[in-house]
Amino acid sequence: MATPSSLESLIEALRCLPGVGPKSAQRMAYHLMQHDRTGAERLSGALQLALDALRHCQRCNTLTEAEICDRCQSTRRDASLLCVVETPVDMNMMEQTHAYSGLYYVLMGRVSPLDGIGPRELHLDRLLARSCDGVVREVIIATNYTNEGEATAHYLSEMLKSRGVSVSRIARGVPVGGELEYVDAGTLAQALRERRPLAP
Repeated sequence: MATPSSLESLIEALRCLPGVGPKSAQRMAYHLMQHDRTGAERLSGALQLALDALRHCQRCNTLTEAEICDRCQSTRRDASLLCVVETPVDMNMMEQTHAYSGLYYVLMGRVSPLDGIGPRELHLDRLLARSCDGVVREVIIATNYTNEGEATAHYLSEMLKSRGVSVSRIARGVPVGGELEYVDAGTLAQALRERRPLAP
C-alpha cells in the first residue's frame, strides 16, 4: 500500500532539518500522526507564528520580532565593539560567556563557494557600513574554525582592514578544564602559537 501523499509531503518537509535523514524524518512523521497529534498541531502553530512574527534586525541581522532587537537597543552595550558571528546560535553562545558586552553582527551563514555562497549572498555591504559608522572601534571576527569559517574570517579581515577598521580574531586553544593528553595535536599547536606572557 502506497504512503498517502500528505504523509510523504510531511516526511519530505521534515528532511529540511539539519541532521535529519529519510529514516529519521519518517519516524518523526509517523510519531506525530500516530501518537502526538496535539504536539503536531502545536508544532504547526509555532512554526506559523515564527514565520509571521520573525524578521531580521535592521542593525545586527539576527532574528527578532521588532525592527531593531533588544540587544541593539540596549544602552548598556559597548557600541564601539562589534563581534561578527555566523549564526544567532553562535551569538547566544558568546552571550553565555558573560565576557563580552559589545554589539553583534550576524552573517546568517559563511562564505562557501561550493554551496554557491559568496560575499554578495551574505550582504557584506551592510556589515561594512556598520563597521565604518564612526562608532565602531574594533571588529572581532568570531566565525567558526572550519575551512569555510576561516575563509570568511580572512575575507572579512581583508575587506575591513582595507577601510582602516581595526580587526581582531577570537583565539583558539586548549579548552578550559581540558587535559593535554586528550587534546588533539592541531589544537595544541595552535595554543602554543597563540601563547601569551604571564602577568608579573
